[in-house]
Formats: sequence, C-alpha cells, structure tokens
Amino acid sequence: MDIQSVLREISVVLLDMDGTIYLDETPIGDMQNTLRALRKANKQLVYCTNNSSKTAEEYVRKLKRIGFWEDGDLVYTSGMATQEYLNAFYADRTVYLVGTEELRSDFAQKGVKLLSESDADRGVIADVCVLAYDTSLTFGKLKNINRMIVRGAYYIATHPDDVCPSKEVFPPDVGSFIRLLECSSGKMPDLICGKPFTVMGDCLKRKLGIESNRILMVGDRLHTDIRFGVNNRFHTLLVMSGETTAEVLAYSPDRPECVLNSLNDAVQYL
Repeated sequence: MDIQSVLREISVVLLDMDGTIYLDETPIGDMQNTLRALRKANKQLVYCTNNSSKTAEEYVRKLKRIGFWEDGDLVYTSGMATQEYLNAFYADRTVYLVGTEELRSDFAQKGVKLLSESDADRGVIADVCVLAYDTSLTFGKLKNINRMIVRGAYYIATHPDDVCPSKEVFPPDVGSFIRLLECSSGKMPDLICGKPFTVMGDCLKRKLGIESNRILMVGDRLHTDIRFGVNNRFHTLLVMSGETTAEVLAYSPDRPECVLNSLNDAVQYL
C-alpha cells in the first residue's frame, strides 16, 4: 500500500522519538508543523518509546519544552506496558524492580506491589523481577536480581535495546544488561514487553480501542520500530532520518510498508 493510502486509512500515528522526530532535543526539519498537520488531518499522535528510565510525565515535560506537545497527544512507554501486564497477570504478587526512583514511584502509584531494596538486600525473593533501563544501576541491584532469576522468579525486561541513542558514545541499555545477567544466571527473560514484541502492541490497542489496521508505526529502527509494527499487524513507515542507512535497509529482513526520507515528507500526502 502506498503512503497516501496508508495515511487515508489510519487514525493513530505511533511515533518513535529520537531519530524520528528529533535528534537529542533538536527537531528534525520543520517537525512542529508536520505534527500540527497530522493533528489537523485527525490523526491521534502517540509518542511511543522503549526508554523505561522516564515516566510519561517526564516525557510530556520534555515534549512541551521542545514544542511538540498539544492537548490530546499521548505518551506510551515500555515501562507503562510492563505496569499494565503486571496489574493484569501478577496483581497479587511481589515485584522486584531494577529501575530509576521515578519509575519505582510510578509503578507503586499504579498499584504494583514492589519489594523494597532493603528486603532484597536481606535475601527476600520476589515472585517477579523486572529489569528496566536503570540509569542509577548499582552492583547491589544486579546481585539481587541475579539471585532472584536463579531462584526461579518470573523474569521480565521492559525492552531489548542494546544501547540508548546519544550525541556521542551510545550508553548501554537494557539489552546489554540482559546479556550481562545471561552470563551470570544462565537465563534470558521470560517476557519482554517493549518494541518489537506484542505485549506493548496489545496494551496500546486496548488503550486506544481500535484495530491494528487503523494504526501506523513510524520509526527509524528496523529491528525495533518496524518489526514492532509488523509483529502487531500495524502499518509501518520507516524514516531515514535516524539510525537506518540505505545499505542496511537493502539487506534487512525487516521490510517496512513505506519509506520516506523524513516524517516531514508525509505532509504532502495528507
């Protein structure tokens, strides 16, 4: 299906952020007006990120600072999908969360029964352990979650990204933490919630109340954004403004439905 037909069919646009609408905090081209044009065409904008180090409220503040936020927009993170999964399937179970203090506070406010760090240090084993993008990660936290994984706690990771985008050297992300824990525990996560997997897609469809064919996933990464769209039967748009090069696209098994140099190019098809 061509981009014009896709844009005519969909009512929700899931937007990856870094590399798709901005680079760090610098908008890509005339992105503010592009987002306004999408809203004017009655497209619901959902800022969809794997980064679980920040809460939705923190992202809203960032998007307002850049000038991208308007009433009616939504933010959805892999951390939010993980919260929903826990509340749906492990509501009465204790959870050990390796994450930032902001994320811990957000999980607790959403009703997740968190094991305290002091209890974890004393050797208490939670029913479920969750590995998020913890920018305050310590050896103590790694030792605690490793012990729980080995002892049989159900093991969830918020997302699989190896690195987090940055202007200079990319810092390690959850995917790198997963490999470290695989070496020490011999185990991989029982479940990963974020892109490209289906937990986050199912949560979004329930939240938005629409079918897959009404959703367009826009991103710059083939193995997360585009694969996420394909796995969830969303329409997909790859933008060449971030990570993916023409050479990588040519040899990748992940095939986007549409490709544009930038999301800004979509305006002419609305």
